[in-house]
Amino acid sequence: MVAGLARMAGLGQGDLDGLLADLGLPDLAGKIRLEKRVLGGISGMTLKVELEPEKQHRSLEDVKGFLAKTSLTAGAKALAVSAFTILAEAEGKVHDLPPAEVHFHEVGALDSILDIGLAAAIFDRLNPSFFVCGPLPLCDGTIKCAHGLLPSPAPAVSILLEGVTVRGLDSDGETVTPTGLALLKSFGAVFGPWPTLTVERQALIFGTRVLPNVANGALFAYGTPLEASGATQ
Repeated sequence: MVAGLARMAGLGQGDLDGLLADLGLPDLAGKIRLEKRVLGGISGMTLKVELEPEKQHRSLEDVKGFLAKTSLTAGAKALAVSAFTILAEAEGKVHDLPPAEVHFHEVGALDSILDIGLAAAIFDRLNPSFFVCGPLPLCDGTIKCAHGLLPSPAPAVSILLEGVTVRGLDSDGETVTPTGLALLKSFGAVFGPWPTLTVERQALIFGTRVLPNVANGALFAYGTPLEASGATQ
């Protein structure tokens, strides 16, 4: 998500380092980099992240407090808080707890604050009038997390899938994460086919995992809709 949005916004390394400083993490400058990656003979981009493992658990209020102290724009802060609130509400339903009592495990760690904060900052900078996402790919299997082995999709993802268009895959494992889906929802994504637009920028983005029988990449595109010249999506 971060890599794709960064490519759509035309950001370079200096821009990413500046956003890290805004996020209150200037020491991470140069440790989060856009790099080329070739997968199956096809060239694309990926986000290289070099962080020390962190096991700290945080509540929603902890995360809100962290974000409030940053220099992100008001819009970026609101998007990031929205994503974490969506996550807390979903995890609360999974564990039968009020959102305020949820303690994030994987998503409370620094890397997820980094992912959500950067994605929110770049999306706020792009400020598209419309955001479309194709049907989300899902498959069966199991997922290893802090609570042990869980069926795929993970319980929080299953809850967040309400109202979302999906499609099945002939594979096994996790293809949609709670963090990714929470970001899509906080950004107001509409799930469906390609809209009619003139493409101005596009990028093929790869993650780090490769699943069998899966198109292991995501195509991002940014452009102007024909029916509303001057607007972007």
